Amino acid sequence: MAELTPRQIVRELDRYIVGQDEAKRAVAIALRNRYRRSKVDDAMREEISPKNILMIGPTGVGKTEIARRLAKLVSAPFIKVEATKFTEVGYVGRDVESIIRDLVEASVRICKEKASQKVKARATVLAEERIIDLILHPNRKPVNPIDVLLGNKPKQPELPAEEKQRIAQKADELRAQLMRGELEDVEIEVEVEDAPKDVEINGASVNIGSMMGDMMPKKTKLRRVKVKEARKILEQEEADKLIDQDAVQEEAIRRAEQDGIVFIDEIDKIAGRRGGSGPDVSREGVQRDILPIVEGSTVNTKYGPVKTDYMLFIAAGAFHVAKVSDLIPELQGRFPVHVQLKSLTREDFQRILTQPDNALTLQYKALLAVDKVMLTFEDSAIEAIANAAFTANETAEDIGARRLHAVFEQVLEDISFNAGDENMPPFELTINGEYVQQHLSGENKPTDLRKYIL
Repeated sequence: MAELTPRQIVRELDRYIVGQDEAKRAVAIALRNRYRRSKVDDAMREEISPKNILMIGPTGVGKTEIARRLAKLVSAPFIKVEATKFTEVGYVGRDVESIIRDLVEASVRICKEKASQKVKARATVLAEERIIDLILHPNRKPVNPIDVLLGNKPKQPELPAEEKQRIAQKADELRAQLMRGELEDVEIEVEVEDAPKDVEINGASVNIGSMMGDMMPKKTKLRRVKVKEARKILEQEEADKLIDQDAVQEEAIRRAEQDGIVFIDEIDKIAGRRGGSGPDVSREGVQRDILPIVEGSTVNTKYGPVKTDYMLFIAAGAFHVAKVSDLIPELQGRFPVHVQLKSLTREDFQRILTQPDNALTLQYKALLAVDKVMLTFEDSAIEAIANAAFTANETAEDIGARRLHAVFEQVLEDISFNAGDENMPPFELTINGEYVQQHLSGENKPTDLRKYIL
């Protein structure tokens, strides 16, 4: 984070998101302020809290993508939730505190993966030794969980010296074969943890086994897999043994508290009108339940208590029907930075198709190249696709950049269906404006693309 100035952050976001400069500037400043906060003295640091952001704009213009790319840019714990999925306390549904629990889980995964990379070399060696042992002793019985609980270890019979030497020689041969990649498709049986299924409680998934922790021995089962798959399973097991789990959890909580980003989408859907009744009461209740988390509170998780005081909250909504003023005043005050995202223009659509690193044209080229179809898009095709998407958004429902997916599926439907057929030879195809118009004419007008919307 130290190397990224607000200008550099915006520049990185420009690689994937077209336009919306105001929103990019706001999140870039918020991210840089985190770094600035980390450099001030302790007493002042406690007084500085993030300035939460409210993004206002129609669907498909980049609200979620900005927040997601921002978190990915700095490897920050990130969680996206929809405000409509939560209910007021006392009603059946997801508890708002589950937002923070999910964020901590995301943080644990990040920290665990980082710690695993540090011990990867050692874990690989240990995993390969286990693979060799499994090949040498395929009929060895798995350990009884009761014996583990009681601390009893089964005694292995003493082998003659000649047998020990023979096994050692065989192990050396297998080790050499393993290094040369000659055993990748050999099937072996590995003992893996039989994780208990999650149980649904009040709209939230709860793992009973995880709640019990180390109180009971883990239940295992045998899986027959190829060596290349077994290596991944065993490497992860060995890495889990090598890393300090307590240190990982401690770092995960710290990162969630100091660097966590929570994106609350569709917040306008819980904005009830003043003086209303019925569902509006419940909506306001959800707002009041969210408020303490945004203000700063402590949430109990299975890893310990987590403070939300310094997490960055980004809320977003179209606010077509409801207004920002329909949110309760206390919640409005906790999102002091308001940014307006604009609807996409024809020029924006053209830029979306060509400029980003993950542009749709590049995606479809890569997809169809798998089936030996080499696509080329002329400028006239880009202009025609952009115009079709823009017109469809104006005459039908405005779904932003997602409309481009619908147009592309129409234009490339015939190619996508026939490519990969055994009778279809490899070929090159140039898509121009005339081709686009032909495949969007008649029944396939842009205004009739709703069936393609996911």
